[in-house]
Amino acid sequence: MIKKEKMPFAIGIAFVAFTTQFGGGFASGAQIYQYFINYGVWALVMPFVAQGLLALFFWYGMRYAYANRTYDYRAFSDHFYGRYRGIFSNLYEVIYLMMICLAPAVAFATGGATLNMLTGIPYLFCTLIIGVAIFFITMYGTNVVRKVASTLSVFIITALVIVLVPNIIAQWDAIVEAIKNLQQGIMPAASNQDGSFLSALWRAIIYFVFQLASVGLMYQHVKPLTSEKQIDKSMIYMFIVNASCMILAVFGLLAVAYEPEIQSASVPMLVLVQTGVGSMFLTPLISVLIVLGAVSTGVNMIAGLVVRIVDGIERKENDAEKADKNRGKRNTVAALLVTMGTFGIAQFGLIPLIAKGYAYLGYATLVVVAIPFALHFIKNGMKPAKRENA
Repeated sequence: MIKKEKMPFAIGIAFVAFTTQFGGGFASGAQIYQYFINYGVWALVMPFVAQGLLALFFWYGMRYAYANRTYDYRAFSDHFYGRYRGIFSNLYEVIYLMMICLAPAVAFATGGATLNMLTGIPYLFCTLIIGVAIFFITMYGTNVVRKVASTLSVFIITALVIVLVPNIIAQWDAIVEAIKNLQQGIMPAASNQDGSFLSALWRAIIYFVFQLASVGLMYQHVKPLTSEKQIDKSMIYMFIVNASCMILAVFGLLAVAYEPEIQSASVPMLVLVQTGVGSMFLTPLISVLIVLGAVSTGVNMIAGLVVRIVDGIERKENDAEKADKNRGKRNTVAALLVTMGTFGIAQFGLIPLIAKGYAYLGYATLVVVAIPFALHFIKNGMKPAKRENA
């Protein structure tokens, strides 16, 4: 198991930023396909644009949190929005809850779609299996899941490299041919886009802004830092790692971009490994890691919302003895209700959730976070604020 305390702070923060963005949805290939490859040849450029914007805005938010010692998202919002905090702080609360609900639903859908493709078991039953696993782990294994989250993400990255690099090498001719088709305006099999620069740019921006919703999770990690330079380095590392993983996935999926099976595939990465080299070994490997990544994401998000609900109830009661007595029961009920809610959302299917659900989250984040950050940047320049005295 990887121990975060032995990592340099900059690398540790970059690693946390990676885990907030790349889970089962990315490992499945669905996000890459929906937000980049579907938009033509610009898929070779837009991952760098999206990750560059994300690193810049994460950097600005974390620098502000460091300067003003606002280590949770509510404290940050109240300080950052100032006289407008009554509107924007509460709007960000809504966005945060949207993200908390949507991410587990995508986890359900990712794990369910993967099991469905592998076993042929109906999608509804597959998502039910994932839901039961998430519920029980949330109740009994949350601490364990959090401790191994970093190690699991390293496994996902390693598995992606093991899956993608041999397939990219073996299917390089198909990838080159796909790029030629894209340059000629011949769109991938599942795309209904025209390949224009503006549509690709807008989609990359939407990807960036819905990922920006998770910036509130990052503020707590600047608390132990001793220098702004650590934040600078962490965001450089984040950009390099995230952009590299995305462009590697783009090249791999281009190998199957014109395959007929891709039109109905909920998990494009499985199409790649099943039609490529080493499918006997790589198919179960990527499948297990997609499911584990989906379950881990679901557990962490649902556990966070459960804690938020239970703590809110206990604060209203203001009775420590009663809170201790009822906490276990409340955790169970809250976990069950949240799991059932996200299970219901997952029935919309993986592709609609990623294509539309995250898009709506992106629109909301654009108004509440991205535009205010940009205006604040224009007004204050590269220095978000001077660090206040303790």
